[in-house]
Amino acid sequence: MAVTDTSVVHTECFECPIRHRAVCARCESDELEALEAVKYYRTYDAGQSVIWCGDRMDFVGSVVEGIATLTQTMEDGRTQMVGLLLPSDFVGRPGRDLAAYDVTATTQLTMCCFRRKPFEELMVRTPHIGQRLLEMTLDELDAAREWMLLLGRKTAREKIASLLAIIARRDAVLRLGPTRGRIVFDLPLTRESMADYLGLTLETVSRQISALKRDGVIVLEGKRHVTVPDFDRLLGETGDDNDGGMPA
Repeated sequence: MAVTDTSVVHTECFECPIRHRAVCARCESDELEALEAVKYYRTYDAGQSVIWCGDRMDFVGSVVEGIATLTQTMEDGRTQMVGLLLPSDFVGRPGRDLAAYDVTATTQLTMCCFRRKPFEELMVRTPHIGQRLLEMTLDELDAAREWMLLLGRKTAREKIASLLAIIARRDAVLRLGPTRGRIVFDLPLTRESMADYLGLTLETVSRQISALKRDGVIVLEGKRHVTVPDFDRLLGETGDDNDGGMPA
């Protein structure tokens, strides 16, 4: 685990901004106290490695603030971004010693970490943790299936709209805000990162974002501050016939 140039912060569990969605969401007061005893916080600068594929993982944890990428490297050196880690997402796998992917901070990243062995012991004694982790794992499986559809069948415009809808919905849910009507959020990815993640060129990403802006689907202030005047209209651009993509 890369721990150089990181600073340590601390937040009480009851004040945590991801408390209602993280792996501890179902925990009672005594269970939170047990987690407090084995947790620690770390922050990473944008571009800093959290863990390398194949490294021993002595921790698991949740993203509190910021965003990270999951990347896989092929034998010939080519890399592919295979996932995004947004606030409340869980990093690591109990019972697995080695990291399956490279995890890299895309923005300033804060993680609530748990020492892996004590966390695994807590899972045995605390069913609420295991139940919530199972829910999150099933949500992740649904998200992976949705992403297969996005990469394989959607147009460039639908891909961009889907990614914006995913980020907008997650941001709204974390803030306990509405997921309909007007939604405002800061885009945590550069256009280069969006292109890599969606399998598009940088030029295509820029062109499609400009088209969505021109058509009034989104409003941009600078390159990152996004206003969605009508979230249902954005969902209509995703090509989906239900709620626009991955679970929140």
